[in-house]
Amino acid sequence: MPTIAVDKAALFEALGQDYTTEEFDELCFEFGIELDEDTSTSERPIVNGKQEPAQLKIEIPANRYDMLCFEGISLMLNIFRGKQTSPSYRLVPPPGGELEILTCHESTMKVRPYVSGAILRNVKFTQARYESFIALQDKLHQNLARQRTLVAIGTHDLDTIKGPFTYEALPPEEIKFVPLNQTKSMNAVELMDFYEHDKHLSRYLHIIRDSPVYPVILDANRTVCSMPPIINSNHSKISLKTRNVFIDITATDKTKAEIVNNILVTMFSQYTSEPFTVEPIQIRSPHNSQSRIAPNLTPRQTTASISYINACCGLTFTAPEICTLLTRMSHHAIPSPTSRDLIDVHIPPTRADVLHQADIMEDVAIAYGFNSLPRSFPSISGTIAQPLPINKLSDIIRLEAAMAGWSEVLPLILCSHAENFSHLNRLDDGSTAVTLANPKTAEYQVVRTSLLPGLLKTLRENKHHTLPMRIFEVSDVAFKAPHLERKSRNERHFAAAFMGKSSGFEIVHGLLDRVMLMLKSAFMTSEEGLQGKGQGEAAYWISEVNEDKTFLEGHAAKVHLRMGGKEGVVGVFGILHPSVLEKFELRYPVSTLEVNVEVFL
Repeated sequence: MPTIAVDKAALFEALGQDYTTEEFDELCFEFGIELDEDTSTSERPIVNGKQEPAQLKIEIPANRYDMLCFEGISLMLNIFRGKQTSPSYRLVPPPGGELEILTCHESTMKVRPYVSGAILRNVKFTQARYESFIALQDKLHQNLARQRTLVAIGTHDLDTIKGPFTYEALPPEEIKFVPLNQTKSMNAVELMDFYEHDKHLSRYLHIIRDSPVYPVILDANRTVCSMPPIINSNHSKISLKTRNVFIDITATDKTKAEIVNNILVTMFSQYTSEPFTVEPIQIRSPHNSQSRIAPNLTPRQTTASISYINACCGLTFTAPEICTLLTRMSHHAIPSPTSRDLIDVHIPPTRADVLHQADIMEDVAIAYGFNSLPRSFPSISGTIAQPLPINKLSDIIRLEAAMAGWSEVLPLILCSHAENFSHLNRLDDGSTAVTLANPKTAEYQVVRTSLLPGLLKTLRENKHHTLPMRIFEVSDVAFKAPHLERKSRNERHFAAAFMGKSSGFEIVHGLLDRVMLMLKSAFMTSEEGLQGKGQGEAAYWISEVNEDKTFLEGHAAKVHLRMGGKEGVVGVFGILHPSVLEKFELRYPVSTLEVNVEVFL
């Protein structure tokens, strides 16, 4: 969880109340954050001849992006304490009536395709506000923006630049400007070399360094405002004297770009001449259908079930009582006119973490007080845990294999492309394995599609142990699934490997029979299976397989299963081909078994 340091005296002034360390710790606990340290109780360093002011270091949940700054913490705690109502954020037109325009060129599709932005007009900065503004950007970069890879923020003194603005992607030799806090103009190639060993910026250079074009924000005079996600131009640098702030947000993820934009403007719109107002800009991006007015500060509307909230919390609240509690968490809620069991909830733009009615239920529990919730276990609690069926089945198989004398292993789910395919004499047609876009090492390139590589690597690393060795694993493999929203799917497998001075084919066959018997699947001959006998019960049979080059020809078998009127191949076992043993550096024969166990659910 990120830790935010705030000035203790300033925060207590904003809250309108002084707290002891214990009292403030209790307030934080009630709200769901945590006081990590109060520096007033320890020796503080001397800075410029003065003792550093006392600070409160507060741990913020990773999903509460709205509390990554002093402004968010004070605002949300005041709303929680009933000292302030949730602000109504408004978009207001500029003084001239025409919105500033930010045009996104199609060339940016090659590097960072999305852009957003906003203007904070007539902002009044103090030193503390300015530092908080910069610190919030840094916290967002490190957390939600994933080290600027997903989102990068640029802030500019609007009075030093002129719209309309453009967002383009240009060859690095054509981008030339004076970087922030520098005096020498340089092109993007020189800039990359200049910051190669910079302690702060060097960590971001890799994001665009290998791209043929670099993203750049330009004003109407082709003056460079920023080169995201690396650095802003010194020309448009903001300072304490800045009154109008132009914010640009570039991203590879549109949703996160809008969240970052909303958090930034809502937190600091309280310092504009008309508090909680934001000046929107017009985004023109017809090539990817992203033209729009940004930001969108309209509260999101959803519904939540009263019975669900009460069941989870063990309460008997009415709709008006739940609505009152939700106002303490910055929501606006009313009883639904369409159903007595629903409430209509308006989620403010600051609460990007609310995605489901479970999040609303959690906010009700926080507002009511976790310590005040009735202890109703196990009679009426709606949160009694139970194992997933696939996990329960896996535990049964795991226990049975262990009682048969086999040792469980837990290899990594990632492996190299060669280990998953060529080492097993299998071809990659590109349609099965989930591949990492930017693997750190060649050893972790793909998500395994079989449990065999992990088992064989385990045998390789334990060759010094006494033979024979019997090991097994019950775990997930992954496959591409373009038709699903997440584009992949997991599948639970059971696999075992036997290495000894003899092949051990009959030993893995015996393990298969034992597991199948435990799963109440009767064995039948292949002739009986092909004739359709045993239709009324779960049954399996085996047939010889010759086309699988992972195994020694004539020494492998498919496992067929008939269950619930359905029939199919669920696994394979056999003696590994000598070339497979050679690639995994194994000197003795190995027999393996692998079965898909999800079909037994």
